Amino acid sequence: MQPLRGVTVVSLEQAIAAPYASRQLADLGARVIKVERPGVGDFARSYDSRVRGLSSHFVWVNRNKESLTLDIKDPRGMAVLRRLLDGADVFIQNLAPGAAERAGLGAEALRERDPRMIVCDVSGYGSPGPYETSKAYDLLVQSEAGLVSVTGTPEEAAKVGISVSDIAAGMYAYSSVLAALLERGRTGVGTHIDVSMLESTVEWMGFPMYYAYDGAEPPPRAGAAHATIYPYGPFTAGDGKVVMMAVQNEREWRSFCERFLARPELADHPDYATNADRNAHRDALGGIVSGRFAELSSDAVMALLDEIPVANARVNTVDEVWQHPQLEARGRWHEVTTPAGPVRATAPPGLTDPAPRMDPVPALGEHTRPILGELGMAGDEIDDLVADGVA
Repeated sequence: MQPLRGVTVVSLEQAIAAPYASRQLADLGARVIKVERPGVGDFARSYDSRVRGLSSHFVWVNRNKESLTLDIKDPRGMAVLRRLLDGADVFIQNLAPGAAERAGLGAEALRERDPRMIVCDVSGYGSPGPYETSKAYDLLVQSEAGLVSVTGTPEEAAKVGISVSDIAAGMYAYSSVLAALLERGRTGVGTHIDVSMLESTVEWMGFPMYYAYDGAEPPPRAGAAHATIYPYGPFTAGDGKVVMMAVQNEREWRSFCERFLARPELADHPDYATNADRNAHRDALGGIVSGRFAELSSDAVMALLDEIPVANARVNTVDEVWQHPQLEARGRWHEVTTPAGPVRATAPPGLTDPAPRMDPVPALGEHTRPILGELGMAGDEIDDLVADGVA
C-alpha cells in the first residue's frame, strides 16, 4: 500500500527535470500518466541507446509510468487531455517557455476549472523576468548559476558530471507537490508551484556564495579536493590507486598526525594548527601527506585511516558502483521491466516499508488504448485517433 495510492498525476514532460519529479511521485504509488508526442515521444527516448537499445536517461527517470500518446495541437487531442485532467490531482509540465499558457494549460486557467488541481510548472528560469523565454539546458543553467565557475581544476572550469540542475529542479518540484497535497488535504484547495532550474541550482550554491559574500574571493577550483577544507580530497597510494580522505576537525587532525603521518609535532605547527592554516599551506602539507601515502598500499592506507578513525573512500568507477557491497547488503538492487527486457535498478532512497514500487518503463504509447477506454471512448473512435496520428 503505497503512500500516494489514489493520486493521479498527468505530466506533459520531456528530458529530465519534470520526468524525474514525476518518477519520485510514481515511486510512492501515484498513478503517473505521461503524455508524449505520437510517433516520437519524449525526446529523451533518443538521447542514446546504451540500455539494450534504450536510452539510459529515459530508463532512469520513467519507471512506474503509463505512456499516452496525444497530439495536443489537434483539437481532438486537446479535448482528450482536458478530459484526462478533469480526473487528475496534479498536472506537471516542462514544455518550452510559454507553451502551456498558449495551449490554455496555464495554472490560472486550469485551477479556475478545478480549484483542487495542483499545477507544477518546471522551467529553466521561471517567469516573469528577462530570462523567462530563454531555452535552458542543464549545462547552461549550471553556468548561469555559477556552479561551473567553482568546479574543475585551477586551470580549467568543468561542469558537474551529472545533470545536477535538472535533478535539483526535479527534487524541488517533487517535494513541493508533496507539500501541496498535504495542504490540500487540510483546505481542499490546490495551488500553483513554479520551480526553476536556476533557482534550484542557486539554492545548492549556498556555501560558495556565502564564502564569497560582499565581494570576497570565491572558493578556488580544486579538482577532486575540497576547495576550503584540507586535507580533504584524493591522494595516491603506493600501488597507484587513489584514496579519498577527509580530516574534518582538530581532533581528527591531531590523531592523523600522530597515528598516520607519525609526525605528532605537525599538529601544533603554526602553518597547520587550524583548518584555515592548513588550507593556506596546502601545497607544502600536500607534499607531506602524499609522501606518506606513497609508502603504503591503498588497502593499508584505508585500514590505517579506519583505525584512527579518519573518513576515507575508494574512487569507484561507474561499473564498480553496480557491484557496491553496501548497496547489496541493504537490498537496494531491484529489477524493472523495460521494452528491451528486465534491467537492474536502485530502489527509491528512504522507502523501505512498504516495499518499493518497481513497475515497468513504458514503451511509447503503450497505455494509449487502455487510458482512452477509461475515458469512455469506443474502440472505433480510438482507432480513428490512432489512424489520424492524434493518439
